[in-house]
Amino acid sequence: MTYIPPAVLDGLFLYMAVTALNGNQMFDRIMLLFQEQSAYPPNHYLRQVPKMKVHLFTSLQMLQLIIICGFGFTRWPYLKMTFPVVIMLLLPIRHKLIPLVISEKYLRAMDCYLNR
Repeated sequence: MTYIPPAVLDGLFLYMAVTALNGNQMFDRIMLLFQEQSAYPPNHYLRQVPKMKVHLFTSLQMLQLIIICGFGFTRWPYLKMTFPVVIMLLLPIRHKLIPLVISEKYLRAMDCYLNR
């Protein structure tokens, strides 16, 4: 690994990250925040779920992502040690608190892991 310049590795990982975004449901919903409703693709969950519920669910997921990144990339080692606990706390948030805000039928339509 010492023979490969860091800029080459950074470019490789950036390319892999950008190509992985295509088809990612959360990224697609983030892109919907910047589109007009008439330009929405005819996805199945967009026909079943109101627009505001889709945006609310996406916002809640982005907030959870920001929290994870905040704990994961912090400079203080004691906060980094709590990262697994933060990940475990996201489970009850997703399964207990979010259904209080968004009804279960909408969550089943939007969340691809509940449809399996």
